[in-house]
Amino acid sequence: MVAVLVCVAAVALDWLVGEPRRWHPLAGFGRWASVAEAGLNGQPQAAARSLCLGALATAIVVTPVLALAVALQFWLAGWLWLVAQVAGVWLAMSLRGLAEHGRAVSTALTAGDGDQARRAVGWIVSRDAAALSDEGVAAAASESMLENGADAVFSSLFWYLLAGLPGVVLHRLINTLDAMWGYRNSRFLYFGRFAARLDDLMNWLPARLTALTYAMLGSTRVALRCWRTQARTWDSPNAGPVMSAGAGALGVTLGGLAPYANGIKERPVLGRGPGASAATIEGAIALVQRGVMLWLSVLFVLALACSWVVPGGTG
Repeated sequence: MVAVLVCVAAVALDWLVGEPRRWHPLAGFGRWASVAEAGLNGQPQAAARSLCLGALATAIVVTPVLALAVALQFWLAGWLWLVAQVAGVWLAMSLRGLAEHGRAVSTALTAGDGDQARRAVGWIVSRDAAALSDEGVAAAASESMLENGADAVFSSLFWYLLAGLPGVVLHRLINTLDAMWGYRNSRFLYFGRFAARLDDLMNWLPARLTALTYAMLGSTRVALRCWRTQARTWDSPNAGPVMSAGAGALGVTLGGLAPYANGIKERPVLGRGPGASAATIEGAIALVQRGVMLWLSVLFVLALACSWVVPGGTG
């Protein structure tokens, strides 16, 4: 029951204050990771050497932070330990921030301000925002809401519940390294592969639980069918299930052609129905938010049931 209450408190704190605007620990971690990458990722390098150096860099930047999270379990007790757990989950997730970024795009589209919508979507996707149509902007933002809902919200809750504060810290650090180093270009193709594959591994089960959550809260049959038939066509093993199920749940079509700085990328079509709009972005935000409420409700009921079944249990 304590773990469930920590999750509830972290979600409530996120809803009340959002993520820190300044002095976010992940910003400091990002700077530390950049220093390590600059020192180890020289160019050019053989593939095997680059892979090994990427794994070494991952260990160097992650181990001290993870060790601190483990140590806190022994150093803190009582209310201090509870506060540390709530703070850890709160800092690892970004439910309110995700919604704010998405609504900045949907509000501009609803007002007919396509230029502002393209500027806003440029903050959350790597596509060439200036080359996007209004429908392309809406699709990009909707895809970001669905995918980041899995990475930045549901996976954080999953890893805290599974492995406590060290688990959620490790997940967030690896996910951050994947965002920094997981590019398929000459600089990071091999150096970032260890972090990217570890991120894929850590998100495998949470992504599928997220896809199931989306399906349960939308057009379930369509979502499950899209998941079954379309997920494997996507190049990411975790984004495929999440985005295909999410698009099916919303009854819209996502994916397809997308402009990037290096040209047009032809991506598989996901979902079924009309193209995306401002309403689609709002629907994706609502799907994530309702999903979190569903998870917390189910967890609370399960914890309560366990406390009744196990004599003297506390959940």
